[in-house]
Amino acid sequence: MNKSQVLVLGGGPAGGAVAIGLVRLGYSVTLVSEPRPFDAVEGISDRVVQGLQGAGFNLALEQMAEPSPRRVTWNGITSAANTERLIPRQAFDLALLDDLKAQGTHVIQGRVTGIQPDATGHVAEVSLVSGEQLQLQGDFLVEARGRAAPAAGVPRVKGSQTVSLLQYWQGPADTPCSAVQSFADGWAWMALRADGRRYLQLTLDVASADLPPKRELGDWCQARLSKLEQAQPFMAGAEPAGEVYARTSTPVLCEHSVGNNWIRVGDAAMAVDPLSGNGIFQALSSALQAPAVINTLINHPERAGLAKQFHEARIEGLFYRFARIGRDFYAQESQWPTNPFWQGRSQWPDQVPLHLDVMPDQVSTGVRPVVQDGLIREAQVVITPDQPLGIWHLNGLELAPLLEQVRARPDLTPAEQLSHTQGPVMGERLALWMQQQGWVDDPKGQGEHEV
Repeated sequence: MNKSQVLVLGGGPAGGAVAIGLVRLGYSVTLVSEPRPFDAVEGISDRVVQGLQGAGFNLALEQMAEPSPRRVTWNGITSAANTERLIPRQAFDLALLDDLKAQGTHVIQGRVTGIQPDATGHVAEVSLVSGEQLQLQGDFLVEARGRAAPAAGVPRVKGSQTVSLLQYWQGPADTPCSAVQSFADGWAWMALRADGRRYLQLTLDVASADLPPKRELGDWCQARLSKLEQAQPFMAGAEPAGEVYARTSTPVLCEHSVGNNWIRVGDAAMAVDPLSGNGIFQALSSALQAPAVINTLINHPERAGLAKQFHEARIEGLFYRFARIGRDFYAQESQWPTNPFWQGRSQWPDQVPLHLDVMPDQVSTGVRPVVQDGLIREAQVVITPDQPLGIWHLNGLELAPLLEQVRARPDLTPAEQLSHTQGPVMGERLALWMQQQGWVDDPKGQGEHEV
């Protein structure tokens, strides 16, 4: 039996980011990664590239192509203004494991077949690629196996049941590109790699799709794709290659995502609609702060409640933020408002606006958990309707004391008050920024103030 301080199950971006973060904090980390069973391609934006760079995925980043054009037909309007980078996930995931090894993570390729608690943590049963069986023990367990992670009895919030059907096509080599198109019963995403391999995917409502038996899925998908204008360039001169892969893409939030010696990250904690094309970004968003949570739970058990509160509030906040982004994008499609796919998704999860207007009387300061020096601690933050978890600092400046400073002297403009401690130039900039956020009133028209 091999012993490790921290055991990470899942070698995707979320599990990898946690592993690298923990190694940097001095932990011994063993990560178990199951090889991806089928090839896939994913489109990512430049902000995802920045997140991957920050997480330390240097070798994995070498697998992505240069930005390629993406055409979008939505609500009957076609746009070609955007680009995205296409990454082959099998090659990307293998390179990510090389990044982990290079930075000190012990990587094991195999499938987790069972997990049991023991006296000091957890024991995982692993079936290696060679067929050998292995037992791994970890004092702390990180569940990062994505949507495939067992629910383990954790209650979950779910959106509309959604399925994505992916089929490969092969054609002649061509210039990489991608496309999106909505249709009456869902939407399609198509991608073409330079080697001529094409990825055609339909995303549908499970309850209303009336899918045929598995053996007929290929013809069923082809018939629907053939009616889509954006799919034609991807199908021309190409043929289907292989079976159709059906994957759930239902939004899911685990209501409990952390315990005293375990944590869920990435899609294992919350998985949202893939519509935005930022699945990796969403996974990273829920994982980058996890090393500090784990470090606190292990070394400062007296702060366990604070660390758990921080992680679960962050996971829930990210889930509903991404869910509302999807809702608003679905609501832009008005051609089939009563069709089950569009009706449910344009109204879920709620009617709360993605961005709330902020007025000065809605802004307060209070104590919230924050990350500092690899640990979770409490700090005074600024709390707004749009940022209920609080905003701690801006470019290293703690904001709550500065806002309190402004409010202490209502007879002075914010710029005048902030200039006393930050200097005239910085004081003016901070005051303008606070005004733009809705934290303070616009001083124009308030008359002269005596300094």
